[in-house]
Amino acid sequence: MTYDSTPKTSGTDDIGQGVPFKVARIYMRVSTDAQDLARQEAIVSTARRAGFYVAGIYREKASGARPDRVELLRMISDLQPGEAVVAEKIDRISRLPLEDAEKLVASIRAKGARLAVPGVVDLAELAAGTQGVSRIVLESVQEMLLKLALQMARDDYEDRRERQRQGIELAKSAGRYAGRKPDKDMHKRIIALRVGGNSIGKTAKLAGCSVSQVKRVYALHRASVVSQK
Repeated sequence: MTYDSTPKTSGTDDIGQGVPFKVARIYMRVSTDAQDLARQEAIVSTARRAGFYVAGIYREKASGARPDRVELLRMISDLQPGEAVVAEKIDRISRLPLEDAEKLVASIRAKGARLAVPGVVDLAELAAGTQGVSRIVLESVQEMLLKLALQMARDDYEDRRERQRQGIELAKSAGRYAGRKPDKDMHKRIIALRVGGNSIGKTAKLAGCSVSQVKRVYALHRASVVSQK
């Protein structure tokens, strides 16, 4: 007897009891190297207790206001129809402006997947069991709640940026602001990976930073090399 080792993505289990086989891909994100992903690890066990088979876990340190996150894009590429994207909060998925955030969600839905995030009410199953006006109302409510959650995530990001800007201005006026110190070890790692022939995306993944940081650091390195010739 042979067994199919390919993970199922939807439908029912092999026992034939009609129990839905739920598959999740879990996304974890923090913004800086100083932050820790450990707090978000609990969502893995939470998803499993909720009956999900965890097909993949994607971790990265990158700003939620960037659409070019390596692990996020890899997760979307891996998604299969019927799967759920699980995250601690919606702001782990996106802090993008609303229009861009909606495009990101659309790319997830285009793969036949859905969001399963605390604070984002999922009325899809309820709407699927209704018809006519009731279904239209439920789908409209679903979209409204999602837009609200995405906009709140963006507003929080902008509020934090404004508070940071104000803090920097106050520190400058008091003569206490020295700016952010560059992470020299990170810069050396990025340069070594790029010089070693790794692509920008792979370098960002291996170094644990954003694509934009790889581009910026390597551009400065190349400019420095040229100036020394």
